[in-house]
Amino acid sequence: MQFARNVHFHVKSGKEKEFTTLLENEVLPMLRKQIGFQNELTFVNPDETVALSIWDDRKSAEAYNASTYPQILAKLNPVIVGTPTVKTYDVTVTTLRA
Repeated sequence: MQFARNVHFHVKSGKEKEFTTLLENEVLPMLRKQIGFQNELTFVNPDETVALSIWDDRKSAEAYNASTYPQILAKLNPVIVGTPTVKTYDVTVTTLRA
């Protein structure tokens, strides 16, 4: 069963462009190398940012969380406020293509 990680955080004021550049040039290439990674959707508004990643299964997402996610957090730390909140879900319905 597909699995989703939903990460909520705030981008520092004035750092939105830098955040987008980091996401496109550093974070997404790292995600694409992860076993089981399928898709990333990132939503931004003035109050919060939500990053939703879709994985083949829970095992793949948990392996990423234990190994690579801390590296990604370190890259994003200069442009985000505080510690992101992570919630996980089983995917029951999707129209996203793997």
